[in-house]
Formats: sequence, structure tokens, C-alpha cells
Amino acid sequence: MTITLHETRVRSVLDRLFGAAGADDGFDVPWDVVRTGSAQERADALAGVYMPISARGGDLLYGLVRSGRPETVVEFGTSFGISTLYLAAAVADNGRGHVYGTEMSAVKVAAARKNLDEAGLGGVVTILPGDARRTLADLAGPIGLVLLDGWKELCLPVLRDLEPRLAPGALVVADDIDQDSMAGYLEYVRDPANGYVSVAFPVEDGMEISCRA
Repeated sequence: MTITLHETRVRSVLDRLFGAAGADDGFDVPWDVVRTGSAQERADALAGVYMPISARGGDLLYGLVRSGRPETVVEFGTSFGISTLYLAAAVADNGRGHVYGTEMSAVKVAAARKNLDEAGLGGVVTILPGDARRTLADLAGPIGLVLLDGWKELCLPVLRDLEPRLAPGALVVADDIDQDSMAGYLEYVRDPANGYVSVAFPVEDGMEISCRA
């Protein structure tokens, strides 16, 4: 059985990116922009910051995609492509499907595409530059898996936009659920009236896995 995730060319890119992400503490964050800027202004101001998922969270994503074998995977918040690599490796190993990433920072879009190509996975990923609520508007369904890892106040609006195109049984994974700004999102997906069965998964920063039931 092929496990692309363990191939040297993929692991070397992931190791390099996680190493660079570990050096983010030295980045001079423009907090005034982060606190008050628009989504685009924040994306541009933080163009050098990785903000990645954890390695265990990536393994979880890989397993979910391998198991569910979705034709269409959507990622809100691609950044430098760490999470995208896990999703793309799973799609490649399934032999079917495509990943659609979204990212507002032009710097990160270019870097993510380069990283995916270096790992040999660029052919199964399309990264859409710009505001996800616009770039995903015309994406056809059914969507089998969604990763929400962009600006936290936009996770629920993006999910609501995608809901009409979610396949029955689709999985929605949200990262960083320990952040206060995710409270409204969690309240929504944990309310059975909204059509989800949802559970928190104990990886770094926390992930919420919600099944569109």
C-alpha cells in the first residue's frame, strides 16, 4: 500500500516547514494591524508567520481523507501549505479527488504552491488566492471534507456558505478550537438542530470534527 505521506520528498518538505514554523517566535508581529485591521490587512501583515496545524493534527487529516475518500476537499486558510500537504498526500494515495485551498496572502500562495510542487503533490491541489467567501462561491459540490483553519471569526460564515454543497456525511474539521473567537462556531456545530454530530479531538490547540448528518 502506498503511503505518500512517508515518502522522503514529502517528509523533507514537512520537516523544513515545521522547522521554520518553530522559529515564528522571532517574528515581529504588528499587533495594531492584527487587532484592528481587515482580514486582508492581517493576512498581508502576517505573511511571514506560519501558524500551522500540529503534526498529529496533520496525521488525523490524512487518516480522515484516506478513510472517507472524498472527491472534493476544501481548505480555508492554506498559509504555507503544511496542512495542504497532508490533505494532498491522502488524495494522491486514494487515487481520486482534488484539494482546493484558499489563502489571502499572495506571498503565502506562491510559497504554498512551490512547497506542494517540491513534494510532488501540486497536481492534486488548486490554491485559490483571495477571500474564501468569494473564491469558493462557484466551487461545485458535493464537498466531502472541509478544513477550517483561516481567520477564526470567518470559520462559521465560510461553513454556512459551503453547507448547501456538503455531501451527506461530509466531515468538517476546525482547528484551534481553544481560541475564544471559536465559541460561536462551536455553539453552532454542537447544536443538533443545525444538522451536525460534533466532537472535540485532543490534538494541539484542539480540533473539532463535525459530521454533516
